[in-house]
Amino acid sequence: MKQVGIKAIRNVAFVGHGGSGKTSLTEALLFTTGGIDRLGKVEDGNTTSDFDADEVKRKISINASVVPVEWKDHKINIVDAPGYLDFIGDMVGALHVADAAVLVTPAQGAPEVGFDIALEYIEKRGIARAVFISKMDRENADFEARLKELRERFGARVVPVIVPIGAEAAFEGVIDLISMRAVRGVGAKATESEIPVALQEQVSRYHDWLEESAAEGDDELTLKYLEGEALTPEEVRRGLKEGIATGKLMPVVCGSASNLSGLTAFLNFIIGEFPSPADMSPVKGTNPQNGHEEARKPDDSEPLCAFVFKTMADPYVGKLTYFRVMSGVLRSDSHVWNANKERDERVGQIFFVRGKQQEPTPAVHAGDIGAIAKLQETSTGDTLTDRAKPIVLSGIDFPAPVYNVAIRAKSKADEDRLGPALSRLAEEDPTFRFYRDPETGQTVVSGMGESHLDVVIERMKRKFGTEVTTEELRIPYRETIRSKAQAQGKHKKQTGGRGQYGDCWIEIEPYPDGEFLFEDRIVGGVIPKQYIPAVEKGVRDAMRRGVLAGYPVVNVKCAVYDGSYHTVDSSDQAFQIAGSLGFQNAAAKANMVLLEPVLKVEIIVPDDFLGDVISDLNGKRGRVMGTEGAGPGRQKITALVPQAEMVRYAIDLRSITRGRGRFSTEFSHYDEVPAHTAQQIIERAKKERAEAEK
Repeated sequence: MKQVGIKAIRNVAFVGHGGSGKTSLTEALLFTTGGIDRLGKVEDGNTTSDFDADEVKRKISINASVVPVEWKDHKINIVDAPGYLDFIGDMVGALHVADAAVLVTPAQGAPEVGFDIALEYIEKRGIARAVFISKMDRENADFEARLKELRERFGARVVPVIVPIGAEAAFEGVIDLISMRAVRGVGAKATESEIPVALQEQVSRYHDWLEESAAEGDDELTLKYLEGEALTPEEVRRGLKEGIATGKLMPVVCGSASNLSGLTAFLNFIIGEFPSPADMSPVKGTNPQNGHEEARKPDDSEPLCAFVFKTMADPYVGKLTYFRVMSGVLRSDSHVWNANKERDERVGQIFFVRGKQQEPTPAVHAGDIGAIAKLQETSTGDTLTDRAKPIVLSGIDFPAPVYNVAIRAKSKADEDRLGPALSRLAEEDPTFRFYRDPETGQTVVSGMGESHLDVVIERMKRKFGTEVTTEELRIPYRETIRSKAQAQGKHKKQTGGRGQYGDCWIEIEPYPDGEFLFEDRIVGGVIPKQYIPAVEKGVRDAMRRGVLAGYPVVNVKCAVYDGSYHTVDSSDQAFQIAGSLGFQNAAAKANMVLLEPVLKVEIIVPDDFLGDVISDLNGKRGRVMGTEGAGPGRQKITALVPQAEMVRYAIDLRSITRGRGRFSTEFSHYDEVPAHTAQQIIERAKKERAEAEK
């Protein structure tokens, strides 16, 4: 792969809903430009960008894949990003290093949720964007309908640039509205010709839209347009490029990956209208030595600044680190400074990657994308710099995990490997997290959805030889009392030698001001002072084990106020057992109840789904606290919902809102479980204990 100057580089992310045709389009562009001599298919599992075993198996993109293509002395770094919401983290990472994005949506229907979510992130990044209407050769393809929908949703900034000749089986090429020429054929064999007579009226209307939009970004062009003069193709191109760079225009192009029509015009559009890294503003970061903000221009002469946007565990070369050089040059067989970790990293061989293929290169220059194997300290979001002139760029704001599952190692050997495997997977995927819940004793893994965690568990087995099973997530319930009670705890045992004797009277009452308070009310020495701590320890042990369903008892004030002892047989152990028995006996009389954790939930949904989401929350024993506007066409719902009802909420909300809703949770408080629900929990706990004792 030849080196090109920074002005000849285009870094473009392909984003959109799952199944919209991003991977097929990437493959078709690679074939069109001569990068491959055989066109792979997603259905056959042999495309360049979907090379991971999980992608081949599921026939969907799971990882962002870098696929450079070369066209007319330009290098286009395509970053093919996943479209399914479970793998949104890689899409976010791809957009972080792209200068432009292509939103791919099929000609057969309105843009789906993945399109909208991708556009939200594009708007946040403020990068250039275009819409590619794919699958023009398929049944029910309707470019006019798709264009109308886009203009209704996004207004006049949606402007056609490449429009189809025919549709479905009759789709045979495209018309470039800038040059006003028809383009038919594939790759180097593509030819230009006059616009078909039957399309001239429609094309003229499209061209008027394009001229008007192009003129708006330039005062000189605006004046010329208002005076009724036609803009030259060069002027249209200039105005269009300015509008795209600022995000004021969203051009629409089209084509087909399966019959390869329209792709040469699309490639010409990318190199002609999308910005190069040289057109981008300097990146800004913080100098860790003095805390001051600094900037790095996209130029080889600047100090090195490379941003890591992805790490992968490669089965052949170990950890593979993907980066974009924002300034300077990153060279093979050198040393770089990880400014985030403040550690030196030895750089071995640097690669240009094309899917799973790795092509060695002596250096990666400003604006380009490459990969390094076997970095020890570096992870996603880190900045690699010159040690003498360090800078830390802002990391990637990945969405937080929303779906949790408990896992258990299948064997002792798997248990020994589990920790390192989870750590490696979390390093590879910032939207995956794990923790050990000290209350339930479970290992909990968190991700973006059910499919995401299924992939993680499969990778754990395939890459790290660690097998696990999933189990129901346990809820950290609590038990407490609602009334005052007293009871005796007496432990007396005679074994022939020295016996065991401990006797105490316990009083318990609700203590809403804290978890636990223990008081010594013994008078007259009926229990010697040295045995009081043993009584307290016994009470604490009984509270930890629970009474109703085996959950910890909280919010209790306990006092020992009477008892007796034996000068020979009494001991700490005997009084500890007596304290435990006393608490259990008193708790049985104190109107015990079960408490459950309640979460504060914030949900953002489109207006159309507000009623359905609130109805679902009510069915989950939730209490809606209020709603408020959250931007155009969106509402934010704040509610209190029991944690037990939220275990699968990521799946439920996605189903209700067709993927357009999102939510976050935080712990609020503990509340009493309704009696009928509490009884089910208690019965289940008794059954589990009985099975465990067999």
